[in-house]
Amino acid sequence: MENKYIISGIQQVGIGVENLHEAWKYYIDVFHMDIRILEDNKVAELMLPYTGGVPQRRHAVIAVNLQGGGGFEVWQYAGRKPKRLGFELNMGDLGVLACKIKSRDVAKTFGEFSRDPKVNIVTKLSQDIDGKQTFYVKDPYGNLFQIVQDEYIFKNEGRSTGGAIGALIGVTDIEKAMVVYKDILGYDRVIADETGVFADFEGLPSGSQRFHRRLLTHSQPRKGSFSELFGPSYIELVQPLERSPRKLYEGRFWGDPGFIQICFDIRNMDALGKHCAELGHPFTVDTTQKFKEGASFDMGDAAGQFAYIEDPDGTLIEFVETHKVPVMKKLGLSINLKNRNPEKPLPKWMLKMLRFGRVKGD
Repeated sequence: MENKYIISGIQQVGIGVENLHEAWKYYIDVFHMDIRILEDNKVAELMLPYTGGVPQRRHAVIAVNLQGGGGFEVWQYAGRKPKRLGFELNMGDLGVLACKIKSRDVAKTFGEFSRDPKVNIVTKLSQDIDGKQTFYVKDPYGNLFQIVQDEYIFKNEGRSTGGAIGALIGVTDIEKAMVVYKDILGYDRVIADETGVFADFEGLPSGSQRFHRRLLTHSQPRKGSFSELFGPSYIELVQPLERSPRKLYEGRFWGDPGFIQICFDIRNMDALGKHCAELGHPFTVDTTQKFKEGASFDMGDAAGQFAYIEDPDGTLIEFVETHKVPVMKKLGLSINLKNRNPEKPLPKWMLKMLRFGRVKGD
């Protein structure tokens, strides 16, 4: 393991909001993100490159959908007024454009959402570049979510949707971006690579323009403690061909409203850090510099280490090496991962105990 790192999957997609409890209730009601993994209300002391050089107090919660996929990290500044995006997001702008949400029956989900007054559907039911059905919805805060076909289910709870299984990311040059998304993150299989005007983008800002799109996944199943909960994932790179894209977080802080980052659950932060540096994308934030010899950074009820890199256009990618995660907070029960085989998935019965952290949206 000394020279090898493991990516278990997308742990969460970070979403900056202005009212955490209101936003989380919406995500529970619509996307069933009702299993609380951790909640933390502390000062972010180590993100100074992205918080104006000053530690910032914030309130954050990570929640998942037990049907599978990554979770959401819903994130709110507690000591400053969040700065909203000052322009309308256009497809191909630089950053996370949309979060992909898994559905085992996209047409059924479209019907369910069409009858739900809380859901704002912004595109018609159409085909993605992989030929499968898809559509987009927008939350009350302006964030886009793409509903995509994916049959993998971790725990069948009778819902048509699961968790986050990827993202659309705006880039200026797809080939340059592949250094991060293929060579570091392991998305080495191209599902589709198309250039043109796309029917599934109709109804999205600047969606009628021409784009180069590349849909990626990983050719090998992910390994690691949470790999069976997260399941397979997908990254779609979107390069605009008719306009100059704008950076979604230029002039704003990490944690301001919008999609903050994509976070990957990993093991062996040291090996990952060396690999990232060798490929020209060194860690910009790295807790291992402060917590040496495997010590953990306190993340509320959980513990571990984290680091960040930027893709060639400045989009933030987070890595978390989890050392401890709570499963029954009331009884003080948690899973210690430090001495486990890093490649072996946790038993399903153990992960299903996370259901004791379920929170109602009401």
